[in-house]
Amino acid sequence: MTGKKRVLVPLATGFEELEAIAAVDLLRRAGAHVVTASVDTPNPVTGRNRVRVMADIDLPEALEEWGEDWDLVVLPGGPGVDALGKNEALMGIVGKRIAAGAPIAAICAAPKLLAQAGLSVTTRVTSYPSTQADLGAYGSYATDTVVVDGSVVTSRGPGTAVPFALACVELLFGAARAMEIANETVAG
Repeated sequence: MTGKKRVLVPLATGFEELEAIAAVDLLRRAGAHVVTASVDTPNPVTGRNRVRVMADIDLPEALEEWGEDWDLVVLPGGPGVDALGKNEALMGIVGKRIAAGAPIAAICAAPKLLAQAGLSVTTRVTSYPSTQADLGAYGSYATDTVVVDGSVVTSRGPGTAVPFALACVELLFGAARAMEIANETVAG
């Protein structure tokens, strides 16, 4: 891929707004071309707390335009995770990224999608507390705010959205750029 780093953020009805928007905002500030894509729902996409968001594009259109040419895929949590997990095209991308060791990030309930897509049980992960049971096979389950294990970033929930987004920035752009964004937004 040439040019800006490209990031896919899929949105389904019930997505956790804070988690998705924090990632989109901070990654765009860092210089990424972030594409929000509606999954199995027309625009606008209604989040968990009834905040309506206009996705940039529908997932099928995004895949038609860019295929699997993403530098990072960020999976927000919330009740919308179930719809994400039922989308064969999205889960196919997630599975291929995991198999290839390509960057992937999931927050709140979304880490269970990584497990569903074949993430190794030796990968250190975290998630929303009620989702821990879905990740019971992961012996390296942690309760840290954000866990980075190689190219996999996971986080706990809405209250950890900014540190999660900064970890995504660091994964794509390095620690110095993440620190610049943290300072710029008074997050660090």
